Amino acid sequence: MSPFGCWGLPAALLALFCCPGSGETFEVHTYPDGLETTLTKTLVASGTQWKQYLVSNVSQDTIIYCYFTCSRKQKLKSLNVSVFYPPKQVLLKLKPTRVAVGGSFTIECWVPNVAPLESLTLTLLRGKEAMHNQTFRTMALAPQEATVTRNATAHKEDGRHNFSCRADLDLRSLGGDIIHGVSEPQTLKVYEPMPDNQMVVIITVVSVLLFLFVTSILLCFVFGQHWRQRQMGAYRVQGA
Repeated sequence: MSPFGCWGLPAALLALFCCPGSGETFEVHTYPDGLETTLTKTLVASGTQWKQYLVSNVSQDTIIYCYFTCSRKQKLKSLNVSVFYPPKQVLLKLKPTRVAVGGSFTIECWVPNVAPLESLTLTLLRGKEAMHNQTFRTMALAPQEATVTRNATAHKEDGRHNFSCRADLDLRSLGGDIIHGVSEPQTLKVYEPMPDNQMVVIITVVSVLLFLFVTSILLCFVFGQHWRQRQMGAYRVQGA
């Protein structure tokens, strides 16, 4: 007895999602007469009214056709196979990596080669706190690069947290799961700006030292000239 019956065949033909690559495989339960596809298929089990295939080498979206006979009538059902590209690489960059309290810095996150783009959300994190998130609305099936940029103001406590970026590829509405990817954590060096009065003191000290240095050079020059003149006068007296 078939596990599905003629009326239940559509329930067996659900949309499948596959990560591209030669190692990606999935199973398809179907009925005689057979399965038509350009993909590699292997018959793994069969019964009097059903067949089970292992389909592999999925690299792009495709349609699988199933031919079967029900009540002596040959029928056809199609199975949509969609390919996704998971966020395998999530990259994060802070510019600059050292900033004063109250200064501005930029957080940039990007994910190369991800699809479908409209199912992707990028979230910028400070520690475990979400600073910003962006869900892409572009209807693109081919893998693309997704980028999000955020300008922020540095706070003193920012130096005690790691910054990271999380990528979520949500395939639940299409019968899949949520696939996550996280970047390597980055640190921001935050320093206190120098107070104005301290800067005044430093400028004053440097100015005094510079003045003393110039004065000492001038005095050395003056005393050197005076000593030379005395020596020249003594030579003239001896010559006379």
